[in-house]
Amino acid sequence: MKQPEISVGILSADEIHVQNNPANASFILKEVPIGINFHWERKEDQEFKGELKIIREGDKLTVLNIIPIEDYLVSVISSEMSATGYIELLKAHAVISRSWLLAQKEKASQLHQSQFVYSPVTETADEYIRWYDREDHAHFDVCADDHCQRYQGITRASTPEVKEAVESTFGEVLMYDGKICDTRFSKCCGGITEKFENCWEPVPHPYLDSVADPFCNTNDQKVLSQVLNNYDRETRDFYRWTVEYSREEISDLIRRKSGWDFGEILDLIPVERGPSGRIIRLKIVGTQLTKTIGKELFIRKALSETHLYSSAFEVKKEKDKFILNGSGWGHGVGLCQIGAAVMAKEGYTYKEILAHYFSGAELKKCY
Repeated sequence: MKQPEISVGILSADEIHVQNNPANASFILKEVPIGINFHWERKEDQEFKGELKIIREGDKLTVLNIIPIEDYLVSVISSEMSATGYIELLKAHAVISRSWLLAQKEKASQLHQSQFVYSPVTETADEYIRWYDREDHAHFDVCADDHCQRYQGITRASTPEVKEAVESTFGEVLMYDGKICDTRFSKCCGGITEKFENCWEPVPHPYLDSVADPFCNTNDQKVLSQVLNNYDRETRDFYRWTVEYSREEISDLIRRKSGWDFGEILDLIPVERGPSGRIIRLKIVGTQLTKTIGKELFIRKALSETHLYSSAFEVKKEKDKFILNGSGWGHGVGLCQIGAAVMAKEGYTYKEILAHYFSGAELKKCY
């Protein structure tokens, strides 16, 4: 079976340059935003190979890059992590990035055929629960930023190791019960991974159960450099972290970020947690409104100008101050990139790494 092509959406480029030399064809997008709404958000010029297409979405133009999947993976691995990473880590990431992508394409096709109206929100008078998954890229397969998985074309220099990782796992995916696995990953789980249904739609995925991860607590700079590229290394305190707000600060922040005016915030009460300690439902008690919100990403957005590192935090109140003591960086579901890097350093193979994070999944070739 020939590898399929995919369309990747690159949002909000200010200027497009197209080179027409067919032997070395590429195009440059100027001032592309990356890490959108996260604490490392910035803009950079990016260069891409493959087909360029531009579509209109409302009053904006979206740039699409159409490219073979295996070429896409070379860029993803070089964009998500350092292209000089341990080879077994790179192989593991090639498999999960390929699996996640194909699972998303299959899910989109099934939703289209079924005419099912996908809604990531459930709401009552007292509760607002939302997750973020497919709604931002209806007109292309995947987006190019952290909302999906990082894809920055040929902007990040690749290496022979990355190409070897992709080529040696060509067409390999993880499967469970006859279906390609929706293989998620995050930077640092904080010591234990989270269940899929606690972060996205309430559909259990047995291979995305919670597992203890003794590997992700490391200060080894060589290991961290395998996972954290240049701007990621600006973030240092992700395994255990603390954020403090005055009552006035948090009241203003939640009003602006959530869209509701709670008045003065009196309390933040975790209503439900997952096995990793991540808060799934958080009750916010104010002088004018009390409401429970979730899931984890909406909580992280509501309590930060960008995003909290994770929703795995304890709330401590001191007079007119709220202190959030947290752990981990990201949703914590599936593969922990830092934990996987430590496993690779300690001699685990990519198959052993995958088996650790995706219980019961089988490695198979799909093309």
